[in-house]
Amino acid sequence: MKEDQGPYRRLSYFQLMEVTLRELLVEKGVLTPGQVDSEVQAMRKRTPERGARVVARAWIDPAFKQKLLENGSKACESMGIEVPGLHLVAVENTPSVHNVIVCTLCSCYPRMLLGIPPDWYKSLNYRSRMVREPRAVLAEFGLTVAQETQIRVHDSSADMRYIVLPMRPAGTEGWSEERLAALVDRDSMIGVAVPKGPQD
Repeated sequence: MKEDQGPYRRLSYFQLMEVTLRELLVEKGVLTPGQVDSEVQAMRKRTPERGARVVARAWIDPAFKQKLLENGSKACESMGIEVPGLHLVAVENTPSVHNVIVCTLCSCYPRMLLGIPPDWYKSLNYRSRMVREPRAVLAEFGLTVAQETQIRVHDSSADMRYIVLPMRPAGTEGWSEERLAALVDRDSMIGVAVPKGPQD
């Protein structure tokens, strides 16, 4: 059996770091195993659907959109989504500007809105290349950005997170917030994709 299969599966750097930190906190009496498990379960309940609700609300409510762009943390809290101890910044895509988020140092990510980050977001390849050649990296995700469109890369930090407010797809006039939210996926809120339109 290979080392990366079954019970002998090799842990990634981040998995090993998580296990080590968890065991240390339990050993030092900072947390109990039950508290750790409870928090992990709570984190797993956070999904991109929460972020999609925020985006859909911004698409149909101009006042909320303005609030979101001015102070993402407060706007989310007004929807009952807690953003504890973090400054959330929403960046809006327009026909002339496409935004994408990254964390060049580690894997800071708006978990409260998007859930657990995908492995590729944490990879050194993504973290190093997105800031150097964003257009090429986006093309590898299947997203071609017009040459005349400026690409802005936003680097998350320990106390600041970003979420992309994608452009609303054409042909969705009159749609409900719930129906609009169904068009928004995790990758479009990171900026490596765009929401599917009604014909997709």
